[in-house]
Amino acid sequence: MNINKNFLPTKTTKTMEPNINDISRISHGTIIRGDLTSSTDIRVDGQVDGSLYSEGKVVVGESAQLSGKLFCTNVDFWGKMDGDFFVKDQLSLKSSAVVNGNIHVRKIQVEMGAQINGSFKMITEQEYDQLVATMVRKPAPAKAVQKPAVAPKPVAAAPAPKPAASAQKPASAPSFPETSQPAS
Repeated sequence: MNINKNFLPTKTTKTMEPNINDISRISHGTIIRGDLTSSTDIRVDGQVDGSLYSEGKVVVGESAQLSGKLFCTNVDFWGKMDGDFFVKDQLSLKSSAVVNGNIHVRKIQVEMGAQINGSFKMITEQEYDQLVATMVRKPAPAKAVQKPAVAPKPVAAAPAPKPAASAQKPASAPSFPETSQPAS
């Protein structure tokens, strides 16, 4: 009876498997204007005009065109970039890559044929984190946005008596407890 339980897969096993949907894709023919932020890996084959931030790896295909800033942990780059790279770990520029901008990276690999028109600055992981903190506007987590909408009003603001109204009440009218009334 209990023997069958040992042969059934558990939910924890399923959640540990990598999910192909955890990679955001910008397909050829797609144009994004504005900033893009992702906590997962990104594959770009289209066009992005604006800052692109990923907490993971970014793969930029041969047909891709980026203009703006790119922030990520690792990059494999085949496309065209008009802007600056900020890479926490490794940038790999492939032979078809064209870069018109500055590169801030910890490690770099450049294949023969790649074109670079800009400067290099080698940075540490801490310098990358500081750059991201000052240059990237991350969206607020969903929970943080929802809490203020449902939070009750402060207690002190709701029952606060109006000074003019309390002075006009007759002596027999009920009064607030001593902790709520202003001292005389």
